Amino acid sequence: MIGLLLFALTVATHPQSQGGAEQLPIPPAAQASDHFDPVAATSAYLATVPPEKRARSDAYFEGGYWLILWDLLASATVCALLLGLGWSARMRDLAERITRFRALQTSIYWVQFLVVTSLLVLPLTVYEGLVREHQYGLSTQSLGSWMGDQLKGLAVGLVLGGVFVSVIYAVLRRAPRTWWIWASAVTIVFQMFTALIAPVFIAPLFNKYTRLADPRITDPILSMARANGIPAHDVFVMDASRQSNRVSANVSGLLGTERITLNDNLLQRCTLAEIEAVMGHEMGHYVLHHIYKALLFFGVLSVLGFAFLKWAAGRALTRWGGWWRVRGVEDVASLPLFAILIPLYFLVLTPLTNTYVRTQESEADIFGLNAAGQPDGQALIGLKLGEYRKLDPGPIEEFVFFDHPSGRARIFAAMRWKAEHVKPSP
Repeated sequence: MIGLLLFALTVATHPQSQGGAEQLPIPPAAQASDHFDPVAATSAYLATVPPEKRARSDAYFEGGYWLILWDLLASATVCALLLGLGWSARMRDLAERITRFRALQTSIYWVQFLVVTSLLVLPLTVYEGLVREHQYGLSTQSLGSWMGDQLKGLAVGLVLGGVFVSVIYAVLRRAPRTWWIWASAVTIVFQMFTALIAPVFIAPLFNKYTRLADPRITDPILSMARANGIPAHDVFVMDASRQSNRVSANVSGLLGTERITLNDNLLQRCTLAEIEAVMGHEMGHYVLHHIYKALLFFGVLSVLGFAFLKWAAGRALTRWGGWWRVRGVEDVASLPLFAILIPLYFLVLTPLTNTYVRTQESEADIFGLNAAGQPDGQALIGLKLGEYRKLDPGPIEEFVFFDHPSGRARIFAAMRWKAEHVKPSP
């Protein structure tokens, strides 16, 4: 990791589009020249990654393919046990004994469901979220710190999930024929609500957010924001280093809760050119209205998903509902069945959803290049992201599993932009 002293030395020069290019570790084949070749420049950047580091990041990312399957099997097995052993029906019965109000019954059931399922899959969660991250040198958390974050996440899930599930089952009871349409609308509204409150109320539960006071960093970022119509007056930094060494940033929120945030790893590990490249990308998401477009896209998928859920759950309950002691789709004890079917639906749609998100990320990359004018900064960021993302996958592999462009694709986009915009000094 580049230390704070080296970072301060680098940003003190305040490199602009080309003024600071010589301070970046640009490979010879990626230097601006009359015969600049984007393909050769991309390969030159990729060649700077030692084979052992490439093999390590490839193994980490490819292992994630299997985790998709293991996560699905683990959650499906737990939910099948809740149904088959009658635990789900007993949790419903307990909720009904506690109160006669249906909304409260649903909330009480949800508390039991979330706690039980979280405990049953805890070994896999610990391995995936902590042990494996330490094995690949990506986590900085102790077990105690990690468990603290998990408990906070559980608390948020209990509150927000309880509200969401209560509303969904109220819709199921009141609109038995068209519930799948209304449930989709509820899901979209809930997603918007969550995006609205997350930057202000949820994110600070997990990390400390402070205003960044260094004008060498904030001035170019806020200038870029003003130039692109983003109503931001401050730049915030979060202490992500307490959890991992990954670099990231975001422009989060909507309807007045927008916030520009960098994580402290980005500040500690990157030059100003790289920071500007990242922020240009994140501003691209905001200016191109990606959050609203994504809500629409996934809203359509939600309608189709709930239609599938209505059909599949109906068939399953007709066949096994008596054995499970589930009275019908409107019975909250049917929730484990929903928790099996919904992930299956989205698993089948993985190539579609990944392609959609990956397309948005590519659009934000192009926007960031035009806004920040830092192609080499973007290339170097691509290499840093390659610490935990496979840099050079095959085309089918990228199509199916990547929700961001691969490292090669992102670096090539930057070098293609550089070929058209950056000319060698006379």
